[in-house]
Amino acid sequence: MNKRVSNRVAAIQMVSGHDIDANLREAEQLLARAAEQGASVAVLPENFAVLATSQMIDRGRQEAGSEPVIRTFLAEQARKLGLWIVGGSMPVAKRPDGSDLEDRVRATCIVFDDQGKEVARYDKIHLFDAMVEDAHGQYRESDTFEPGEQIVTVDTPAGKLGLAICYDLRFPELFRLLREQDVDWICLPSAFTWQTGDAHWYPLIRARAIENQVWLVAPGQGGQNSERRRTYGHSLICDPWGRIVTEMGEGPGLVTAELDADQVANLRARMPVWEHRRLKG
Repeated sequence: MNKRVSNRVAAIQMVSGHDIDANLREAEQLLARAAEQGASVAVLPENFAVLATSQMIDRGRQEAGSEPVIRTFLAEQARKLGLWIVGGSMPVAKRPDGSDLEDRVRATCIVFDDQGKEVARYDKIHLFDAMVEDAHGQYRESDTFEPGEQIVTVDTPAGKLGLAICYDLRFPELFRLLREQDVDWICLPSAFTWQTGDAHWYPLIRARAIENQVWLVAPGQGGQNSERRRTYGHSLICDPWGRIVTEMGEGPGLVTAELDADQVANLRARMPVWEHRRLKG
């Protein structure tokens, strides 16, 4: 497929279950729709292929080995569609330096260019250990995942991208560090619980966009993923002024928007809050 030159980005929403093959089939259909709608970059949600905690370790070892299933799938889709793909998150039982993890995995977001090449990797830094008043009750990502430690940015057809995942949203210092790298947009593949999403999804996303004068692309899991787990959805794209330019409710689908780099530059010139900071570090 011909190289797609566009600053249109797609935020893909899924309702992933415990059947990994079914998850990948749904992702394939939605990625194709993103390409058909003219997106140059598509962002998948957190845990788009592997949702069940019980599957994370084994799948993470597979993805770290010589025959990865999810990474191969994403590379093939990127090449076939001529599409940059931000791979949500997947378990990988290997650190970026190549060292193996024995009893845990990293929650890893890999970016593929339109030739299917892996061009960036971000490992989720902040892990969700919390009590939530839902059927699941307690979430302890640190039992399964090792936190990452590296800030990651990558140049894409839609501008310079900063990478974050889900619970990272609650830690503004990460977004400030990404802004210091002069990113145009930040993506946030997510699987917010329904309760936390209903309370905090919109205000936190708008705040991070406004504070840092960046586009924010937030695809999520959105629906009844299992008997005990319901995710919030409401995948959206927010502009640097904090306006939500497109969003959806629950269920699988996608939204797209043109990420206007001039809007970022003009806003930063008119309101140079970065230069006005008095407390740094």
